[in-house]
Amino acid sequence: MKAFFCNYKFYSSLGVVLTLNAWVLLVSTAAMGQNFPLGGTSRSNLEQQLDIPLNNGIQGEDRDKADTLMRLGRQAQRSGNFESAIANWLQALNLYQKVGDIEAMGVTYDYLGVTYAKLGRFQQAEDSLRRRLGIARSRQDFMGQIYGLNNIGTVLLQAGNFEAARDSFIEALKITRSIKNQQGEGLSLSNLGLAAATAGNYPEAIKYYQAALALRSFSGNSLGEANTRNNLGDAYRATNVPKEALFSYQSALSLAQISNDIPSQFRALRGLGQSYTTMRQYGEALRVLEQHLSLAQREKNRNEELLSLRLAAKAYQGTGNLANARVFYEKAISLAGALGNSQEEAFLRNDLAQIIYYRRAN
Repeated sequence: MKAFFCNYKFYSSLGVVLTLNAWVLLVSTAAMGQNFPLGGTSRSNLEQQLDIPLNNGIQGEDRDKADTLMRLGRQAQRSGNFESAIANWLQALNLYQKVGDIEAMGVTYDYLGVTYAKLGRFQQAEDSLRRRLGIARSRQDFMGQIYGLNNIGTVLLQAGNFEAARDSFIEALKITRSIKNQQGEGLSLSNLGLAAATAGNYPEAIKYYQAALALRSFSGNSLGEANTRNNLGDAYRATNVPKEALFSYQSALSLAQISNDIPSQFRALRGLGQSYTTMRQYGEALRVLEQHLSLAQREKNRNEELLSLRLAAKAYQGTGNLANARVFYEKAISLAGALGNSQEEAFLRNDLAQIIYYRRAN
């Protein structure tokens, strides 16, 4: 805790102007920046599910050009240029249609679906993912159907259509059990937990998450397990069981560090900081928030830096150290302004005003 109070480099770096999804990252595993991510939000995000090989024997100039466009789209997506990514993938899709590469078309629809969703274009996202599902069904590709239904459900959740999302996850679960696929079953159960949590039914969400963990741990899916453990931690926090939440977040953090899953590390550290603060263990809260900040700086993630500042300000406020709380609120306000996040800046200014008023009154 001493380093968090006194490290000059830490303080000076915060003066510099500052990801699910932090918009929600799609998927069954991981939503960043939200208590109950819409994706396990997503790092089991939908992109991790796009692992269907394209080398299915179809050759030719058009196929090669389409593959190149897919790679260019991926590069654009990774740099945050989603519109460029979509443009490349739509061109690739036309070429795959031309050469009759149905398998590649399915993968392309997946990429289009997740990217449309990241842009909040949920109708286009759902349309793309349903086309992908149709291809999987026509080919009797059961794994494609499982992932397709889970991804459609995730988009429906983000669009606020909870009942339809739940139906999609249940259909996926039925298929996984019919083919005895534990990985798909764990994914579907985790997403059913997410649907329950999003609807505010946290006890049901906890049951689904626990069932999902039994499968995800057994199948060795560390990315999916970390996401589900983070989701479980969120549900425990929502039901005011911070000790159980701590255990879930600590387990998620260990898994995420082993697999270098950065989004899940951020989620776990945030959850730990909030849980320790709830339990009034402020020294531990500040310790993990310092880890969170270091990770954000290393990853050059300014939104996560902003979260570090805000949560640290709350923790200092809990200790009664209003002077340090004020420092962190001021830093957070500066960063929120630099990011153009006017809503967050307004909230932070209101919190700071309350501290200033309290100090003057006392």
